[in-house]
Formats: sequence, structure tokens, C-alpha cells
Amino acid sequence: MIQWTKQLNAAFGTAFLWLICLIYFTQGFRSFVWTAISYQLKDNLKLSPSASQFVFSVAFFPWSIKPLYGIISDCIPIKGRKRSPYLVIATVLSLVPWLILGLNSTLRDSTWHLMVLLTAQNLGSAMADVVVDAMIAEAVRFDRASFAGDLQSISWSSMALGGICGSLLGGYALSNLRIDAIFLLFCVLPCIQLLSCCFVEENSVNSKVSLEDSHMNGSTLDEGSPLTKKSHSSTRRRKKGKKNAKGRSVNSSKSKTLNKEDPLALKWFHSLKEAIYDLCRAFRQPMIWRPMSWFFLAHITIPNLSTVIFYYETEVLKLEPSFLGTARVVGWLGLMLGTFIYNRHLKYMTLRKILMCAHIGLAFLNLLQIVVVSRKNIAFGISDKIMVLFGSALADGINQFKFMPFLILSGQLCPPGIEGTLFALFMSINNFGTTVGSFVGAGLASVLNIDSGSFDNLLLGIIVHALCNFIPVAFLFLIPKEATGSST
Repeated sequence: MIQWTKQLNAAFGTAFLWLICLIYFTQGFRSFVWTAISYQLKDNLKLSPSASQFVFSVAFFPWSIKPLYGIISDCIPIKGRKRSPYLVIATVLSLVPWLILGLNSTLRDSTWHLMVLLTAQNLGSAMADVVVDAMIAEAVRFDRASFAGDLQSISWSSMALGGICGSLLGGYALSNLRIDAIFLLFCVLPCIQLLSCCFVEENSVNSKVSLEDSHMNGSTLDEGSPLTKKSHSSTRRRKKGKKNAKGRSVNSSKSKTLNKEDPLALKWFHSLKEAIYDLCRAFRQPMIWRPMSWFFLAHITIPNLSTVIFYYETEVLKLEPSFLGTARVVGWLGLMLGTFIYNRHLKYMTLRKILMCAHIGLAFLNLLQIVVVSRKNIAFGISDKIMVLFGSALADGINQFKFMPFLILSGQLCPPGIEGTLFALFMSINNFGTTVGSFVGAGLASVLNIDSGSFDNLLLGIIVHALCNFIPVAFLFLIPKEATGSST
């Protein structure tokens, strides 16, 4: 382990590795403060479950437009640098809202002000996530490609460690500290992250390089894309496409020569235009939009009732914050176990079969919630805490069976040259689907009149949620039939 760490330090530098670990740890540790937000909305602002879910849905929307941050940072350098300045901006956006919420009780106790500040905070977190992913990709591409897997392992391990620590400490903090103190304590991590940005070196680039890279990405998509290799078009059409691609390459070279004296703003505009064009052209391929449509449908057709369940667990089951923090830790452990089982036993199955089993499993998992809400577990002598812990571990584990195919398929579909931006688009589609699913869940809770202190129709809502899990199964034809859960 020590030797491995030394090798990574020699390859990338201590400051770079420290920053990567810190950013991903902070992303996982966000559970420390977001648990407090849940209680702020429920106890202090007295919002209904549907209103709280609406606030969360709006606040997390910035995660649905991640490609925008990547395109801007790629195409518009700040003082010749494409990563460090944007990482500083993102960190400041992540830090300032928590400081304001910790110091200003008036804004903290206003629903709309709170929602705006939380949205700004998520904007900073999502931007930092995109920028650090780009930094890892560049470091691997230009320095040490053999360490790509190691960097990804460090990233995910840091996030998992942050999630476990945040969940454990968050429950303890809610039981022993005021909510403003929790917000201010969390500010320590973004402050350290902001200071760490000063120690990471980045080579200066000019806008011309950015413009050329953008054009090169476009040509790479035509000639080297796996989409082209898997195409069933005739040889004549492929040759014609290559000929046109060469023509476009020559024309773009002429354009660069002619526009060498153009203003900087115009170069940025052309760079942004080319990046967006390449992204749209790639996404028009049926092999890309069909599976991504399925993953989007799999979120929006299933109402997210997590906030309603949180209200029920705290008001009816009387579960304390420290226990809910423990339940989230068990969820993280279930996620890790799900990843292990997937890599060990499921990755050679077809994606259609994996996803079908995952959704059927999630539907039957709702039986546990039905048992708890109907109080049948008490009749059999099983405590609510055991049911919640067991359900949390199973839910996160089975959801990982659904998320791992998404990651694998996204990696397989990304054409060379625009992998980072297109992968960010895939993640944004997934995140936006989750956001829409939260809106649908809030609407369902409102229609069923599920409110704080009134959970008579919660059992019906859970049954609807269980039945909706079968809807995406009917659209599995959108997933490539031959695709398996392996990345090779």
C-alpha cells in the first residue's frame, strides 16, 4: 500500500493527489450537512413532504447540466488556464452558501432564500466534480496512462470514506449541535479545498489550442468512433463519409488560418460552437440516444418518495438522527457489497437481464416498506430499526446493479475525442431523470394528501411506487441486445 502510494505521488505529485482525494471526500461528506437540511425543512420551516421534495428537486438541478460546465472550461480559459480558475470559482460557490446559512438566521428560515442558496451550492459542487474529472483525464492522458485505474480507485474510495464519515458524524451532530453550527463546521472542508487549489500547477494554454482541440475532436468522432466501427452501412457509404471528413478537416484548417487574427471572444464563440456541434452530432446516433432514453425513462416513471419516507420514519417510527446516520452508513456498505457482487458474478450477463432483475428486485423490496407501514413487523416481533437497516442495505445494493450497467454502457458509447463531455452529458441525463422523478414523487404525495402527521395514504403511495418499477422493463428493447455488464 505504501509503495503504491509512493508510485502515485511520483507520477502525479502530492498536491494533485491530495486535491483529488479532498474533493471526492468532500463530495461524500456532504451527507453530514444535507441531513441537517432535511431536518431544517421539516422541523424549522414546517414544510410538507411534497414541499420539501420540491425544494430538494430544484436545489439539485445544477447536477443536470454538468456538460455546460465542461464545455465552458474547455473552450474559455481564464488567464490561459482551463481548470484551476474554474475549480476556485466552484469551491467559492460551494463555500459561501454554507457560510451565509450558518451566520444569517433570517435567510436560513426563509424557504425561497434557502432554496436559492442550496442551488448555488450545488452549482459549485457539480462544477468542481466536472473540473476534477477533467483534471484526472488530462493527467492520465498526458502523464501516466497506466495509473488510470488507480486514480479512479482513489476517487471512489475517498468518496465512500467521506460518505461513511459524513453519515456517522451528521447523525451525532444533529443530536448535539445547533443547525447553524453544523453549517459552519462543514465550511472547513471547502476552505481547505480552496487553499489546496493554490498548490496545484497547471500549464498555461491559449485559446488557439482550445479552438484546434475542438476541431480535432470533431474529426476524431467521424473516423475513429466505435459507433462508426459498429455501423451496418455499406462500404461505399463509409468511404464517402471518410472523404467528407477529410474535406471538413481541410476546411477547418483553412478556417483556422483565415481566422488567426480574429478577436479572442470570436475564437471562444467558434470553440463553443464546435464543441456543442460535436456533442449533438454524437448524441443523434441511435446507439447512444436509445439506451440513454431508457435510463431517463427508468427515473421519471418511478416516483421518488424518499422525503415522504424520511418524514414517516422521524414522525411515526420516532427514529433519531443518529440512527438514520447509521442507516446511511449501512446503505454505503450495501452499495460496496453490490459493486463486489456485480463485478464477481453479474458482469458477463446481458444488460437487459441485469436491469430487468434489478427492477423486479426493487419492486419486491417495496414489500419491506409495506410491512413497516402496515406495522406487520411488530406483530412478528421484528423492530422497526432492523427493518430500516435491512431495507437500506438492500436498496443501495440493488440500485448499484442498475447504476453499474449505466457506467459501463456510457463508457462503451463515448466516441474518442469527446469522451469527457459526452460522459458528463450521460451523467446529467441520469441526474435530470432523478430530479424529474423527485418532482413526480412530490406530485404523487400531494395528490394522495400525504402530509406531516397524515400518512393514511402512504401505503397506497408505496404500492404505486412498486408497480411503477415494472414500467421500465417494458422498454428494455432500447438497450442493445448483445451488450453485457463487462467493460471489455
